[in-house]
Amino acid sequence: MNKILDKTKGDRWIWLIIILLSLISILTVYSATGTYAYKVGKTVEKVLLTKHLIFVIMGIGMIYVAHLLDYKYYAGISKILMIITIPLLFYTAVFGASINEASRWVKIPVIGLTFQTSDLAKLALITFLARMLTKKQENIKDVKEAFIPIMGSVCVVFALIAWANLSTAIMLFGVSILLLIIGRISIKQISIVCAGGAVLLLLIVFLGPRAGTYKSRVNAFLHPEKQNSDKTYQADQSKIALATGGVFGKGPGNSTQRNFLPHPYSDFIFAIIVEEYGLLGAMTVIVLYLVLLYRCVRIVTQSPKAFGALLAAGLSFSLTIQAFANMAVAVGLGPVTGVPLPLVSMGGTSMIFTSIAFGIILSVSRDVEEKGSKKVVVGEIPAMA
Repeated sequence: MNKILDKTKGDRWIWLIIILLSLISILTVYSATGTYAYKVGKTVEKVLLTKHLIFVIMGIGMIYVAHLLDYKYYAGISKILMIITIPLLFYTAVFGASINEASRWVKIPVIGLTFQTSDLAKLALITFLARMLTKKQENIKDVKEAFIPIMGSVCVVFALIAWANLSTAIMLFGVSILLLIIGRISIKQISIVCAGGAVLLLLIVFLGPRAGTYKSRVNAFLHPEKQNSDKTYQADQSKIALATGGVFGKGPGNSTQRNFLPHPYSDFIFAIIVEEYGLLGAMTVIVLYLVLLYRCVRIVTQSPKAFGALLAAGLSFSLTIQAFANMAVAVGLGPVTGVPLPLVSMGGTSMIFTSIAFGIILSVSRDVEEKGSKKVVVGEIPAMA
């Protein structure tokens, strides 16, 4: 154990946040899975162990392993991930398992488990973008040499994810735009990208396979008073959980809305946190994500290499934007999206890929600790990339 602790490097605050969010996750999921356990005919303890606790432990293990690997090697790995991701997204769109009326999952043969391919796509695109922006810095203003190759990958991944998972695609597109700005792509070119993305978004919203679902959710959010109760059911139950939580909450395990919310252990887990731990619990979670963002920004500004800075920026923006999107839905500030709360919501593949993202950020942080912060060097990536 001492050897493991001695090898544990990187930002101590981020490690603390990981541990605290994991503990919050275990406590809340244990409380929120009672109804689910009853439906599947298992005990809550068995559901917690097989559906969540094992993935939390695996996730922390993945963070540890990922943070030990020099972050520069992720430049080469990103190419492999993109080669795997794009065909996999195509396969998911056509043959993917449909859960909750959306074809987002691929079933793994033999073991029978499913995983959401967009989780892999987020990690692949962000690492690949960081690599490409670093590699193309000398010709970053050149449309043919830099802009088209970089944007080709963004547009393909965005379109394939958006076909069945629009909320994730929009967030990933937003993170990509932030990386383009940091990577010194011209504002004119970024404006063209945004315009193209808006057109593609409208086409998917109005002509895509889930067009009816998107319209229904947006209408339910904008005009809840005009909707049937079944259209606003999730949002209404979430609001009840928030309203009854008060300042100190009902206490651990005392949620009642877990019996009514469709996904109290994933999409609406923040509502259960507020109900059981009150405003204080909600503020604790919010502060943890804000501190995470602050510590990640420090890593970005201190990283001596552009690739490390872009990598940490993209992954940290992705995690925090997703976190606040989930919480916004729970408190009624956005339409229902189905986006999990990073490191808190129950979900095997989400937990694993989120953990890898944390591990990569900590790898960049470890490099800063060992080599010290220097002036950012652009265009430098390892030879294997």
